[in-house]
Amino acid sequence: MQRRNRVKQKQSLEERLVEQAKRLRAEALSLAPGAAQDATLRRAEQAELGLHMSQWLSSSKFKPDA
Repeated sequence: MQRRNRVKQKQSLEERLVEQAKRLRAEALSLAPGAAQDATLRRAEQAELGLHMSQWLSSSKFKPDA
């Protein structure tokens, strides 16, 4: 059986998504208007959506009552 390579992340998922979204938006600004810029902006929006979903899922609404 193969073992999975595990990577210990130094940053939280939320921090990585914020950085990715910022980087992609900056990259999109440097591109000429067109398909490449639209695709890059779409990827930034997906990173932001992932951030919001992660925050929503970790909110107290989903914590078991103790």
